[in-house]
This record gives sequence, structure tokens and C-alpha cells, in this order.
Amino acid sequence: MEAQMEEKQEVSALPAEQTKKKRLPRLKKRGRRVLALVLAAVVLLGAWNLLRGGGSVPVSSFYRAEQVTRRDLTVRVSGTATLEPADSYQVTTLLSGELQSAPFEEGDLVEEGTLLYTMDSSDAASSVSRAQISVEQARLSYQQAQAALYPTASIAGILNEVYVHDGDNVTAGEPIAKIVTSTDLTIDFMFTYVSPDQFYIGQSATVFVGSFDGPVQGTVVSVGEDTTITSNGKEVCTVRVKLSNPGILSDSYTASAVIGSYTSYGNAYMSMPASATVYAAGSGTVTGFTKLVGAQVAKGETLCTVESDANRTQLETARLSMESAQLSAGSAAGTLDDYTIRSPISGTVIEKNFKAGDKVDGASSGSLAVIYDLSCLKMEMNVSELDIGKIQPGQTVEITADALPGQMFTGTVERVSISGTTTGGFTTYPVTIRLDDYGDLRPGMNVAADIVGDTAADVLCVPVDAVERGNTVLVPGPGAMTPDGAAVADPALLESRQVTLGRNDEQYIEITAGLEEGETVLVPDLAAGAGMGG
Repeated sequence: MEAQMEEKQEVSALPAEQTKKKRLPRLKKRGRRVLALVLAAVVLLGAWNLLRGGGSVPVSSFYRAEQVTRRDLTVRVSGTATLEPADSYQVTTLLSGELQSAPFEEGDLVEEGTLLYTMDSSDAASSVSRAQISVEQARLSYQQAQAALYPTASIAGILNEVYVHDGDNVTAGEPIAKIVTSTDLTIDFMFTYVSPDQFYIGQSATVFVGSFDGPVQGTVVSVGEDTTITSNGKEVCTVRVKLSNPGILSDSYTASAVIGSYTSYGNAYMSMPASATVYAAGSGTVTGFTKLVGAQVAKGETLCTVESDANRTQLETARLSMESAQLSAGSAAGTLDDYTIRSPISGTVIEKNFKAGDKVDGASSGSLAVIYDLSCLKMEMNVSELDIGKIQPGQTVEITADALPGQMFTGTVERVSISGTTTGGFTTYPVTIRLDDYGDLRPGMNVAADIVGDTAADVLCVPVDAVERGNTVLVPGPGAMTPDGAAVADPALLESRQVTLGRNDEQYIEITAGLEEGETVLVPDLAAGAGMGG
């Protein structure tokens, strides 16, 4: 019997199907060890007394009888922890320099992104400007390298002339094609001693170009409002005629016109539409030139490829240079942002360690300011592996603090971690508890917490100390107890009975099978054992 009591350990309140693995609460362990030591001493004492003829030791003195009764149980898990703010941040900087502004004070409420400090950033701003110039230079070099390999149309229009074909070798500066915005030509004709009202827009005009045989038909598109005097003293009016270029005319030709019954004065030069000539920016072989004269092209459209190793190498080098310049510019801009220090969280300024005019020396200056988010308080309580199964998010937590005697606060289990810490073969799991209404509690205070778990109403219970290792209880057989049932009369008639356990609180544990209401169980009496040991 004493050996059985020596093996007593804790029993956890787990579901009935897991009763084979149950252990009782750890805080009972110390008492059981004391009892085991006491009983061992009594056994030795009894043996010594028998050898000396001193009689037997009354083992019944070490038990008290308890009845199996029904009661309400509330599962609780207790522990201690230190309160922390919901979030906190130490404002630091890796830069060195003078603080130009610090527009906040201790106790201020700040929002996320609120300006806290500005530092002298003149050198950094200069670096950013230089980096941006380098990016622009690299971009232009890249565009030039692209143009050398892939000549493009500089304006939208029509291919008026093509100077090269596929397979031709060209050198830098050699023309490739000419683009005009339109095939229409305009010519301003002068008519002497004719009133402008003799002409009108849309009127047909017969145009004679240079020495070409046959006229070309055109149309009046505008008429001067007034007559003018030429350098030789003639009074003239000006009429603009538009005609379609058959493809052979240029601004080097002159022409005369007959409009109605009037013949123009002298010859006038033709005015060509806007045009642009595309030149080779690099040397190589022309490939992929498929467009013919008269084809429409868009601005920026690639006309062909001037293929060469030198052109491709130049393009790749320019691309890498541009990417490098862009990275440097981004890094410089990011560094410039570091000279403006803003609050990363919303909260209350707990400390302000530097002010405007102070100089900071990077990380060695430590914390510039400390900000707490006091929207709630949190605590992290380590819970035994024996009890962690009883806890789940949302459970109520009763919290007390020695600093505020007589006050109780209510929190909520916010998170139960599945990552435990094992020390000496025993594992604990962190449980995060949140307090929204924390009154006079402050971060840093040490508190005690009771997590209120399941409640079992009107269940069959015995004292926790009545349960032996292996989920057994000691019950008296017939004749084992004294007539009044208060003490053990014959220890040999005591029986060990297997029971199925349920939930438990600090004093009582639920019995789901193995005992009936009103039965008697024997509970080790620590006080009696200690007295006898003395």
C-alpha cells in the first residue's frame, strides 16, 4: 500500500476515452512526495517497533474517508506573466547627422506615418540629383544603341524614297529612307492687277510644272484677303493651290498656273509637306526591309535591322548601364527617404530621447524615441503540456496584480501556440492573453491569471488526492472500516478500483465510470502523516 502511495503523480482532466494517460495536477505533486516520505518513515518505524516489541503502527491514521458526491466543476489553468503593450516600437536610425526638427513630445498620441524627425539631407539630395542625371544619360545612350541596330521612322507618314535594300551594307550616317507626311504639294501663285474676289476656295487650277509636257490639275485652297505690292512695284494677290504629287516632284521645281481667265505672274516654287530622312546610326548589313515606296509608316516604327556584332554589343552594354544607373538612383532615393523618420505604428510616445538640434551617430545613438500601442495590453503565459489541451481562443481569463490589491480584471485568450519549449523533459506552450479594459494596469506589471475553461454541472466527483497513479482509487471492502465509518479498521480489506476520469478543478475530479454516488473513497491524510512522522 505504501508503495502505491509513493507512485502517486498528477492526473490531467482529459476526455474519458483517454483515461489511461491521465495525470493529476502538478501542484499536488509536492504533497504526494511528502506523504510518500512520511509513509516510508512510518513503515520503517513500524518495523523497528515490531523488532523491539513495540507493537504496530495504526496505518488507518493516514487516511480520511470521503464520499462520492455530485457537484459543479469549473476547469481552471493558473499562471503568471508580465503585461506588455499591444505593440511597441523603438525609433532608431542608421544615419548620422543633425536633427532639424522633432515636432512631438512625450505623451503625444501619434498615428502611423506621423512625422517624428527630419535630418539634414542636403548631401543625400545632391546624390539623388546626380543619380537621376546618370539615368538620363544612360537612357539616351540606350536609345542611340537601339537606333543603330533598329532604325525607326522619326515621323508618321509615307515612304517617299528608299535608298537601301535587304543585303546592302551601310555605314553610319548613310541615308536609308525619306518619309513625308503627305503626298500633297502646295504652290503660292501671284496674279497681277487682279482683285482677290475673282478667286474662291475649291476653284480648279491648271498647273504647268517646269519643262514637263502637259499640265497638272490642282485646287485653290486659300486666297489672300488683300493685294500686296511686289519689290518691282506690281500690285498682286496671292492664291494657294494644292495638287497631288505624282511621285517625281520636289521643292526644286517651279510652276505657273491658269485659274479661270487669269494667268499667274512668273513661276513659283513648290512647297513640299513635312519630311524626314532616316539615317543609319551604325554600320552593318540591312535586313528585314520589306516596305516599298508609298507605304504608310507610324512614328517610332522599326524600318529594318542594321545587323552587326558591334551594334548588338553596343545595345547590350547600354542596357546594362541603364539598369545599373536606375538601381543606383533607386538606392539614392531610398536613402533620401531615410532622412525623414515617421512613426511605424499608431500609439503613445513613451520616451523622447532626442530633440531638434541634437546630433545622432547612427545605430550607436540607440533609441531616438519609444512608442507604445496602448489600445490594449497583452501577456504571454507559459502553460504546462498537461494543461494546454484545456485552453482554446476566446476563453475568459481572470487577472489580478499585487500592485492593485482587491481588483480583478477580465481578459480573453487570443492565441494558443503549437510551438512549445522543452526544458528538463517538460514542455510548456505560450498562450497569448488580451486585456481591452485594463484600468490602472500598466505595461511591465506582473500579474496572476486564471484561465476559465469548461464548466461541468452536477457531475460525480471525488477529491483529486483520492486518485492513485494508473487512475485507481482506494475503497474499503466489507468490514474494512470502523462501525462509524470514520477510520480504517482493517487495512487488509482495502481494495484498489479502476475509475474513468473526466474534468477537474484544483480540488475535485470528475468520475465518469467506476464509482457510484454515496460510495466511500479513502484519501491520504497529509496532516496525520506529518504528525506521526514527527
